[in-house]
Amino acid sequence: MMRQASILSILLLLAVASILFALGIGQYPLSTSDIMATLIKCLDVASSCTNAGVEEQIIWQLRLPRILIAFITGAGLAITGVILQTLTRNPLADPYLFGISSGASLGAVTALAFGAIGLGLSLAAMLGSLLSVLLMVVLSGGTARQVQFLVLAGVAISFMLSSLTSLVLYFSTPNVVAALLFWMMGSFDHIGWQDLTIPMITLVICLAIFYTFARQLDAMLAGDKVARSLGIATQKLRLALLIIAAILTSVLVSKVGGIGFVGLMIPHICRFFTGHQLSALLPVAFLVGGIFMVWVDAISRTILTDQHLPIGIVTAAIGSLFFIILLKHYQSKRRQEGI
Repeated sequence: MMRQASILSILLLLAVASILFALGIGQYPLSTSDIMATLIKCLDVASSCTNAGVEEQIIWQLRLPRILIAFITGAGLAITGVILQTLTRNPLADPYLFGISSGASLGAVTALAFGAIGLGLSLAAMLGSLLSVLLMVVLSGGTARQVQFLVLAGVAISFMLSSLTSLVLYFSTPNVVAALLFWMMGSFDHIGWQDLTIPMITLVICLAIFYTFARQLDAMLAGDKVARSLGIATQKLRLALLIIAAILTSVLVSKVGGIGFVGLMIPHICRFFTGHQLSALLPVAFLVGGIFMVWVDAISRTILTDQHLPIGIVTAAIGSLFFIILLKHYQSKRRQEGI
């Protein structure tokens, strides 16, 4: 318990430090003293920073909402990855490879192509992600019990829905295609305070639900037979949590576009410090995912001059390398076990 508290304390400090650092970098660098003075002023009377000086507008109107949505997105994708890997008992499961992100992207891209914004966009992304879960369950045998086929079905569905997304792009106008392609690669540009409410509320609710069922999920890691012997309705719980994971993913995707590999990488990194127990893993993954995405955003908007690199490019570059290392690790582990 003391070790867990120490890890969380260190991560909280790192989260605050990362946010402050990210607020200061960019085309208009700012000192820590300027940042702190602006935050104190704006938190005291937020309305005074709406039409304030250049520094206040840069921090309060541009950078802080962007950094907060980055943290929310990283945290949400990380805990979703934890849940999917636990439900499937597969270390390679994540929202991107599982097809959930592809379904959400299809719904969001279709809605964008028809001019939908705001709530309509979020609902379209949610319907797309729920469609992917439904197809995944059907392909894996008609129930959520067929764990060994869930990931394979998810990969197949991911390719199928990605092809449908490409079809939508093909029939869109050139201006719409350019906007959709940039959105599909992930971006925190054009994020304002009004865009934070729904993702933040959804993240808090989903985290609370996942944490509530942490003990049942720990039992399911030992196998469905063990979990059922303890009175856990594994089939219903797996399906319900898959739907909740899909909802969280769809809300995030509808705001920031497709960002892959976060849900794959972060859980593995966090297990190195916490082990597999969900009650310890979830809060650590939440913070590490948020910190990771804040730094990815900082890299994406500073690595090039006068332009922002799409977030998905950075996460894909890091994630693909991590994926290869992970595959090599499990291949080596299987050879050592004589499998």
